[in-house]
Parts: sequence; structure tokens; C-alpha cells
Amino acid sequence: MKLSSFTIQSNQNIKKAFKFLKKYGKKCLIVIDKDKKMLGTLTDGDIRNSILKKNSINTKIEKIYNSNPKYLLQGNYTNSQALKLLVKHNIELIPIVNQKKKIINIVELNTLLKSKNKIVKNKFFLNIFVIIMAGGVGTRLRPFTKVLPKPLVPVNNRPIIDHIIDRFQDQGLKKIILTINDKAEIMKAYFNETKSQNKIKFLEETKPLGTCGGLSFLCGKINKSFFVTNCDIILNLDFYDLYSFHVKNNYDITVVASTKDFAIPYGICEINSQGLLQSMIEKPKYNHLVNTGLYVINPRILSIIPRNKKYDFNELFDDAKRKKKKVGVYPIDEKSWIDVGQWSEYKKAIEKL
Repeated sequence: MKLSSFTIQSNQNIKKAFKFLKKYGKKCLIVIDKDKKMLGTLTDGDIRNSILKKNSINTKIEKIYNSNPKYLLQGNYTNSQALKLLVKHNIELIPIVNQKKKIINIVELNTLLKSKNKIVKNKFFLNIFVIIMAGGVGTRLRPFTKVLPKPLVPVNNRPIIDHIIDRFQDQGLKKIILTINDKAEIMKAYFNETKSQNKIKFLEETKPLGTCGGLSFLCGKINKSFFVTNCDIILNLDFYDLYSFHVKNNYDITVVASTKDFAIPYGICEINSQGLLQSMIEKPKYNHLVNTGLYVINPRILSIIPRNKKYDFNELFDDAKRKKKKVGVYPIDEKSWIDVGQWSEYKKAIEKL
């Protein structure tokens, strides 16, 4: 990969940095000036922290990057020394610079370990459960969902549910549980008829229990934090990194939220206290963090959810906050999130996939 894939100039903004990380599949960028002199490093964690501090995605990265990074001097290190430094500081790459701190090359952890397969993920993580909430009626995708359960609506010749399961299983997460209710027999028949290699377990609701009421049946049956996802979203992200973020911060619930731009196609009138026009803002754009429908939940939260009663995630968040539980947010780039739960986004999802 070209060196330019790892570098970004300091005059760029957070939104551009997010795109770079997504495009090249990296977690760290080297910040340089126009002469390719190293100024610092910028990680995905730096970006998330900045967003959580309510900085705009248009904020220049010069305000948030690490200006005192680890680096190696050209011709003055061994691979063994580089590997120890990478592992000790839990970083993905280290820049190699000359005496003038001009970027010459980089050393990647993956390269030194020869292949990603030698990076042994914690076996604890590989035993984590993934709960897919697949019991809804899919009102926003009618008329398809008059016939099919929402998880079986096809996207590029495959059901939504297959895309979702693949994302988790590709990263080693094999313990999948589907909560089902609407058209439950069709759901079970699909996995039976296709002789799916996915070892799926079903948690069948006898009546509609809302967006998270079905999780109450897991109380006392799961002893470590687990993933919960809606059945109409497809996410491209590092689940291990998300889980580590959740555990490191000791959150009871972690909400995955996407940055999203909203444009108002009209001029906005601002008036003063006398009702007179104070200013006109032409077609303003706003950026917000929006809930994607993916969560990491600590099992101690399950006792909050009422048994066999309709209960939604917004109620869970409210009750958790009242009980002084820690609810964290894990920001991701808008392009990492594909929403296929409504027709306005369905066609876009097909194009993205």
C-alpha cells in the first residue's frame, strides 16, 4: 500500500480523516505538513473522543491529533525493537522518519507478525453472543413484509439477515440468537430449508414485545456483555474494537451512533423578540449522532427489562439512566452504516452493497 494511504495533512477535517480510515481500513493516520514532515498521529480513538466532546466533524484535525507520537529513526532500529514498541503501546503502526522528521516509511504490526491470522484475538471475545432482534412486523417495508418477515427481504439477491450474520461471523462471532415473532415459522423454515451453515438459535416471543422486551428472557442465562442488533442494519466495523471500548469504559450499555449530515432545503428565518427578521440562513446543514441500532449490553442491565411486556430501547435508556447506569456512545462514520429498514434507504443500500 502506498505511503499516501497512511498520511493526512493537518489542514484536513475530522470528516475527511474518517473517510481515509474507512477507505484504507486503518485505525491510525500519520499527520504531515505539505513537505511530508511528520507532525503527529491521529487514531480512530482520537476522532471518537473529539466527537463525544461535541466537536463538529468539520473541525480541523490539527486541534485533536497527537503531537507527541512514537516513531522510529531511519536505520536506527530492528524489527524486534519495532514489534516490542507496537505491542507495548498497543498501536497499529509506527512512522519511520529521517533526521528532519520527514516520513520515509511505516512499520505495521500486521506486517511484522507476517499475517493477520497470527494476531490471536482473546478467546473470551470469540464466545460472545450476538442477539439479532428479528421479531418486528417491518411496517416501513410494506408491502414486502405483508408476505415475508423483514429479515428475509432480499438485498442483492440475499436476505438482509444473511448479510448481518456474515458480518459477525467473518470476525469470529459464531454464537447467534434470533428473537422472532412475526412470521416466526417462515423464519425457521428459511434456515432449515437452506441448510444454513450458521448455527442459529431462536428465542420466540409469544406476543410482540417491542424493540428490546424479548431480551428479558436472557436474564440469568448470559454472564458477559453481548451484542444486540436490529435486523434492518448492516454495519462495517471492527466488532472487537467496539467490544474493547465497551469493556475499557465499564459501560452498562454502549450505543453505536453514526455521524449524519441533515440538509434543510430552504432558507431558515431567524427572528428577534419583536418578530422582525434577524437573519436568513440559506439551506443550512446540521450534523448529528444518530442511533444505528447496534448495542453492547452488560447482562446486569437485563434485570431492568420487564418480563413478557412490550418494552422499547428508548424506555431502557431512560430507566438505565434513572438507575445511574453508564450508557456510552461509540461514534462511527456514516459510510460504515447501511440502513435497509425503510424504502427511502433501501435502494441506497443495494448500491452500497
